[in-house]
Amino acid sequence: MKFMLNGALTIGTMDGANVEMAEEAGAENLFIFGLRVEDVEALDRKGYNAREYYDRLPELKQAVDQISSGFFSPKEPDCFKDVVNMLMHHDRFKVFADYEAYVQCQAQVDQLYRNPKGWTKKVIRNIACSGKFSSDRTITEYAREIWGVEPSDLQIPPPNIPRD
Repeated sequence: MKFMLNGALTIGTMDGANVEMAEEAGAENLFIFGLRVEDVEALDRKGYNAREYYDRLPELKQAVDQISSGFFSPKEPDCFKDVVNMLMHHDRFKVFADYEAYVQCQAQVDQLYRNPKGWTKKVIRNIACSGKFSSDRTITEYAREIWGVEPSDLQIPPPNIPRD
């Protein structure tokens, strides 16, 4: 959300903060990819097996193998073994299931980035729709709804001005 306030375009799955951001700016102004809630539920019923994606997608397999082999960390070849193990055997986020959709979505990002006018238009829409995520609104809402206090309009002088 902070990135959105500053003009970044979001690429991500439709969950968490991205749901709220899409509600405010419109999903067409974000780059959304991957499984939706109902897809994840169906995959859970079927059983998620990361190895199926690893074996079927050569580009994914190459990336995982390079990470696992220490290609990106030659001085510490085992540095990312735990990450690979988690992705292959314990991934509750089902990262590999979203891989193909991510690659396709990234191609859309690349295409739009080559169109400065279209990119800028989407950036401006995102910034214009991001006011809900300001820290002022968030703190006020937390104060009232979570902490049970009313915000004060008391002005505290800056530290360089002496107090009475």
